[in-house]
Amino acid sequence: MSLEHSSVHNLDLQGPASPGLEKDSDPDIDPPIKSDRPQMSILREVFFVITIVAAQLLTQAGIGQGLAPLHIIGDHFHIQNPGQLSWYVASFSLTAGTFILIAGRLGDMYGHKRMFMAAFTWYGVWSILCGASYYSNNIFFTVARGFQGMGPAFLTPNGLALLATTYPNGMRKNMIFSLFGACAPGGYILGATFSSLLAEYATWAWAYWIMGIVCFIMAGATIWTVPDNKNMDHGANDEENPTNKEEHLAVKKQSFDHLGAITGVSGLVLINVAWNQGPTVGWPDPYVYILLILGILSLILFVYIESRVPQPLLPVSALTAPVLFVLSATSAGWASFGIWLYYIWQFLQQLRHHSALVVSAENSPSAITGFIASVVTGILISKVPIPYIMVLALGAFCITPILSATMPIGQTYWGQTFISTLIIPFGMDMSFPSAIILLSGSVPKEHQGIAASLVLTVTNYSISLGLGIAGTVARQIDPQGADLLRQFRSGWYTSIGLAGTGILIAIASALYMRRHPLAAHPH
Repeated sequence: MSLEHSSVHNLDLQGPASPGLEKDSDPDIDPPIKSDRPQMSILREVFFVITIVAAQLLTQAGIGQGLAPLHIIGDHFHIQNPGQLSWYVASFSLTAGTFILIAGRLGDMYGHKRMFMAAFTWYGVWSILCGASYYSNNIFFTVARGFQGMGPAFLTPNGLALLATTYPNGMRKNMIFSLFGACAPGGYILGATFSSLLAEYATWAWAYWIMGIVCFIMAGATIWTVPDNKNMDHGANDEENPTNKEEHLAVKKQSFDHLGAITGVSGLVLINVAWNQGPTVGWPDPYVYILLILGILSLILFVYIESRVPQPLLPVSALTAPVLFVLSATSAGWASFGIWLYYIWQFLQQLRHHSALVVSAENSPSAITGFIASVVTGILISKVPIPYIMVLALGAFCITPILSATMPIGQTYWGQTFISTLIIPFGMDMSFPSAIILLSGSVPKEHQGIAASLVLTVTNYSISLGLGIAGTVARQIDPQGADLLRQFRSGWYTSIGLAGTGILIAIASALYMRRHPLAAHPH
């Protein structure tokens, strides 16, 4: 697999490759190839990788622990309204997606290790408070879930940056990033399984308390397991390299775009809250559409600010036609995925009357096919243009809700339910690395961290926004909320529509790239 076309594993968040890689190859005069191992012992490397991978594992577990015992938590707070219940998942995804926008830049300014450790600590504190809401009320729990999601927002991009600055380009780095990506479905299943087990046999609060304890342990372990960037940066130790000197001076001189952060985060939050509150209180309520209008105005102001400031959070110049095509397709696909995931859990629990623990087991095949999908994607990206891979990814996103929307209640699990859990990881693990690779090739090297943050923002935010859109459709189809099957199928039809739109966007992207083959990689 060539380095230029490998998947997200090769995202170079730090800068140019090690000195000498640009020279013509000559076996007679070239020095031996440097090892792709980092400058640490094997034992410490193992613990380092475990620490970073744990960030991805616990991030996805945070989604699973909110979705799996959804109705058990709802019964505890005497909440039955589907719109209110969806906030248990949407609030977490909202902040996890929104605050990633600023996480990469803050990591560049203050140190990725420092931000990584602080993120684990924040995640732990608010996990404990989520559990403490057992003795409070629904509103406190929903708000605490939102603050809990801010931890993963800072964990993921800074974890990726730590891997990229520790490992030089090579097969070892590819494998580590493959492991990072493959842990997403497994983390979700892990969170769903343990939260279901504790909710059914103890109390759901223990899932959050244990999560908090684990996060505190990981924050402490980070002190030893994660090396300092200045010592491990694989291209920056050569003090005589003027390019590296210039890059480090540029990092030190970075300033934070406060106005962009305020307007960008505010706009994303307001729009998302409006879409998720609409199904609950009704769109005719004035404050819902006022929030939506304010959110749109905030984002317009954000784009204007980003086009004027010298160091923007989002380089507007990077949003070329190929990038916008792929980001739009990715957004449609992940919104479709979030809807399918939410409603498949409701279908299995409320109509087939399976326990949360059984549904967790029924979703477990996704962890296996997720690993397979990650390997397949790494191979495809080296051989197939990214827009074509996006068509395949959106096809997986579309087929899955079609299977779910057409399955009868009394059908065996081994029919359409089982097949859908096998297919859905291919949508996730094909679209995510493809989007990062395309965007990283479309921005200059100093904006590589921002490129990763933008894709993470799109995927996480789209999950939350998609739930609001599906909830609005379900409310219009069944205003009284009496026909659960009709509600769930309306959600899946919305999921099909979003994925189908994504397929059209991906095809348009493929046609555009066929006519403009150099447009995706100006840098």
